[in-house]
Amino acid sequence: MTILVIAEHDNVELKPVTLNVIQAATEVAKVTGKEIEVLVAGFDCRAVADQAVKANGIGKVLLVDDEAYSSQLAESMSSLIIKIAAKYSHILAPASTSGKNFMPRVAALLDVAQISEIISVESENTFKRPIYAGNAIATVQSGDTKKVMTVRGTAFNPVDSNEHSIVEIVGVETPDVEKNTGSRHVADELVSTDRPELTSARVVISGGRGMANGDNFKLLDGIADKLGAAVGASRAAVDAGFVSNDMQVGQTGKIVAPELYIAVGISGAIQHLAGMKDSKVIVAINKDEDAPIFSVADYGVVIDLFEALPLFEQEL
Repeated sequence: MTILVIAEHDNVELKPVTLNVIQAATEVAKVTGKEIEVLVAGFDCRAVADQAVKANGIGKVLLVDDEAYSSQLAESMSSLIIKIAAKYSHILAPASTSGKNFMPRVAALLDVAQISEIISVESENTFKRPIYAGNAIATVQSGDTKKVMTVRGTAFNPVDSNEHSIVEIVGVETPDVEKNTGSRHVADELVSTDRPELTSARVVISGGRGMANGDNFKLLDGIADKLGAAVGASRAAVDAGFVSNDMQVGQTGKIVAPELYIAVGISGAIQHLAGMKDSKVIVAINKDEDAPIFSVADYGVVIDLFEALPLFEQEL
């Protein structure tokens, strides 16, 4: 039996979170002695496979290049994975929007329980995962012969790359995979930005309800530009219409763990903390000294953000 990692990509570039999932698979491999294979399924995506082979610790890259997987719809991906699942004891994918879409289908079709958002590998069949918005960590043990798991990428460091890798890319033909006719991809509506993507940024600065309105988020832009940071927001700011929901950090938004997280005007509701408390260094700026955000902050400044931000930018 072997370990399978489902690569996340856009048919052009391998998403960085895949390297974090490979690290989780590597920890499974250490306790099982099994080889790791990576599945790259898409359309005109050979470049992604060429990137995937550079990941340390893998034995093979499976390439499925077919128009049916161009958008990686859940129906198509789950049908494909089921067809090749027989040889794998562990199937891992990122706990991303995409992974959360097709992995439950895979688990249901295999008649096994999915293990969601693992943050630690304890043994071949025992894992840790957060529950209650990260306020408790559950140790779960699976008796299923196949483990279908999503991985919280922020909990694992990415594997190193090897530019001189000799890992084999194997093309996989899938003529017997049931073609998806239940849904179709219509269009992508992507937000264009020159800043780093939230989930992979080294520095994140986020604003909350204390920003008062959407125009005031511009106060974060100058600081973000100087720090090379991504700009995020709390759910309260998103629900108030200050910014779009693609900027939301938290339990129901994006999970981040940058080297530096700066929370501005964010009280620190439990849902927000669940999405950023694994950050290496947390700085909180809030005029309410009793705000819950200070309980997780490494550095806290009790000050009005409209006074603090211009001073902060000036000092950078």
